[in-house]
Amino acid sequence: MPRTPLTAQTRTALPSTGTRLGERLRQLRVAAGLTQTDLAGERFSKEYVSQIERGKTRPTHETIEWLAARLGVDTTFLEKGVSADERSRVEAMLARAEALTNAHRYDEAIEELENSRTAVLATGAAELEQRSLMAEAWARMERGEVRPAIQLLERCRAIAEGPGFSDVDRAQVLFRMGVCRYHLSSIASAVGLFSEALALAEGSNLPCDLLRSEVLGWRSRCYRRQRDLEAAREDVERALELAQALGDEQTMASTYFQASMVAERMGHWVLARSYAERAKAYCEQLNDERNVGRLLNNLGGLNFQLGKPEQAIEQLKDAYRVLLDKGSEAEAANVVSSLAHVHLMTGQVQSAEEEARHALQLLHDREDFLVDIAPTQLVLGRALLEQGRLDEAQETLSAAEASADQLESISHRAAAWLAQGDLAGRRGEDATAARLYRKAAEALQDVRF
Repeated sequence: MPRTPLTAQTRTALPSTGTRLGERLRQLRVAAGLTQTDLAGERFSKEYVSQIERGKTRPTHETIEWLAARLGVDTTFLEKGVSADERSRVEAMLARAEALTNAHRYDEAIEELENSRTAVLATGAAELEQRSLMAEAWARMERGEVRPAIQLLERCRAIAEGPGFSDVDRAQVLFRMGVCRYHLSSIASAVGLFSEALALAEGSNLPCDLLRSEVLGWRSRCYRRQRDLEAAREDVERALELAQALGDEQTMASTYFQASMVAERMGHWVLARSYAERAKAYCEQLNDERNVGRLLNNLGGLNFQLGKPEQAIEQLKDAYRVLLDKGSEAEAANVVSSLAHVHLMTGQVQSAEEEARHALQLLHDREDFLVDIAPTQLVLGRALLEQGRLDEAQETLSAAEASADQLESISHRAAAWLAQGDLAGRRGEDATAARLYRKAAEALQDVRF
């Protein structure tokens, strides 16, 4: 029997989006004035159509296409409860939000995602909901809202366990959860998540070299924080090989940046500067000013180590201007902290104090920047110590030690103990100073280089 076209009147009886396929099929059939026998035609039995409508069987995509054609509706609408045009509109909204995030315009990205939330849920498509949650989690993490980001990713993880998702999809969620844990200084947890993500990606037999490179790069950061520098070097070298094979400039920039950080920690300052300059060149090609600012900060520190304080200060000032212009106050604060360190080491202790205080003010309540807060407190403490303000120095150095404890960082703790030892020595408390120096030395014996 020929299909009966839907009229404006019968369209009001159409099912709402998000209902089950079988229920949607029944409502569409009734709206079209067809019996189950009519819809089945010569291709299927009435009983098979009944089983679909009652949810007793799931038709193939080819069958769904045939049924949609019989009913005169879009295949995607029959399967998902939303038309292809509507799905395309939702996908365009998500793509715009993702582009805004990549451009570091996080407030706009979150606004776009909030505006699209109802439309995403209305599609009934789990893959679109997960994509939306992933994008929002990343934008919120970058904005400093790390714990809300983790909550969103936990929902992503639950969705990704369902049908239709691959091990690569699940690895992507674990990777982003690992990044969030890294920002909260839960380094052991982050390593576990990155390792699990890498195992899933490598075992999937699906093309995912970009994801593997990102996971290795971030796990290298964790090993660097744990001072396991050999493991950090191995991971970053593997990440660099994958990035070079892909030819992806963004990944190359990020990986060279991490390679520079590892080389710096290993004392290979010339190599570290070479890597940083390569990363900066890629970022300039990509017009990624925010990462150019980060790399100028890195290069300033390296040039100071290489005996070029004037060049270092110029690069740090440039980095500060760039990052402040891009609205990244927390990262600009990290540059101010670097300037404070340079001024402390060159004997300009009052400038060091002012800059360290300004940096800590900018970093207030940013638990995701704790790794920058601890050394800044240490610089401030030493600047106060050099000015003979011993009580203030003691308070600040105690705060630095507390931050190091929260970071679970042996190297930061050792630095705080060394500074407190110097303070005790200045007060004539030789036994206390010796105990603190010994404590720092014993701690650093456990560090793996």
